[in-house]
Amino acid sequence: MKKQIQRVAVVVLDSVGCGDAPDASEYGDVGANTLGNIARAVGGLNLPNLGRMGLGNLVEIVGTPSTTSASGVYGRLTEVSAGKDTTTGHWELAGVILPQPFPTYPHGFLPELMAIFESRIGRTTLGNYPASGTEIIAQLGEEHLRTGQPIVYTSADSVFQIAAHEEVIPIDELYRMCQIAREILVGDHAVGRVIARPFVGAPGSFVRTERRKDFSLEPPAPTILDAVKAAGMQVMGVGKIEDIFAHRGLTMSNHTGNNMAGVDAILEYLHLPETGLIFANLVDFDALYGHRNNVRGYAQALVEFDRRAPELLAALREEDVLIITADHGNDPTTPGTDHTRERVPILIQGAAIVANHNLGARASFADLAATVADLLDVEWRGAGCSFADEIVAGSAQ
Repeated sequence: MKKQIQRVAVVVLDSVGCGDAPDASEYGDVGANTLGNIARAVGGLNLPNLGRMGLGNLVEIVGTPSTTSASGVYGRLTEVSAGKDTTTGHWELAGVILPQPFPTYPHGFLPELMAIFESRIGRTTLGNYPASGTEIIAQLGEEHLRTGQPIVYTSADSVFQIAAHEEVIPIDELYRMCQIAREILVGDHAVGRVIARPFVGAPGSFVRTERRKDFSLEPPAPTILDAVKAAGMQVMGVGKIEDIFAHRGLTMSNHTGNNMAGVDAILEYLHLPETGLIFANLVDFDALYGHRNNVRGYAQALVEFDRRAPELLAALREEDVLIITADHGNDPTTPGTDHTRERVPILIQGAAIVANHNLGARASFADLAATVADLLDVEWRGAGCSFADEIVAGSAQ
């Protein structure tokens, strides 16, 4: 029955949450609702293509009403891992649940860690406190230009970030510093990601470039990427997927730098004759707008993706399935700039997928991994409960 499905494309709209997480109070995120609050704040969010898929049925979105004739399957996924960061969310979507959160450093990294890092890279550093990436570059960029000291900072997430001007510290040297930090930050200090944050420009007009690179921990257990690859099929990553999964489980990758380039890369993979899994992350919602509390920019990015959704649908073969989801929330209407603990949408389309079916609120992000394994008929021993029989036309309901 499910063998008619030969390829699944999972598109993660980074941080596009839909509120209603049952444990939001434990994270200080009561009332967070990325989609709903943005729509109210801008006086309406018109997403007609996602609306036809059932997005407006998941949460009240001013400008995107609910429908009684959704073109596919719609529902919400509930995160159960301890944490609300990118790595945790993607790993759970891929079938690995983390019972303990990654370590964070609200007061900066420990002096003994920084001493080891500085000794290994042969330079002292600037910063070492939680900050917005654009703000800390504005604050310390001029001193960095004068001294050549890299800027180290963190955030509410489990990240060790190194910012450097590309004309002061060449990109390969910045990547080498990040690799050294990754080697140091293990055990109790195993942060989720070490991130290279290159920038260019002059004081007062510094701009981060798209040569960011993430150095992530490897998942502690096999993911759906590993399972599909082991079954002899292709696993095609788009955006920062290769970084999030430490380059594991992929057979092809296109490390795109923005949302529209990401959509282009997904379309390129859809036009290939390959079978297997396309796993894409569209990062702009989170990086450019959520973390900067840019409500109108976030809204416009959603509109731009919605306009391109028909291209993705048109590129699907009869045996393809498209799944649109997210990894966490980042409500830009809230006072802070951190991720927000929310449920996330899941929209499923394809010739073999039933229409107008409500999945409800699934118990774990990992249900997606189990379902992908079931759809592609690959062995799966990881977390999650498959809902494949519920969504494929002709299956037992």
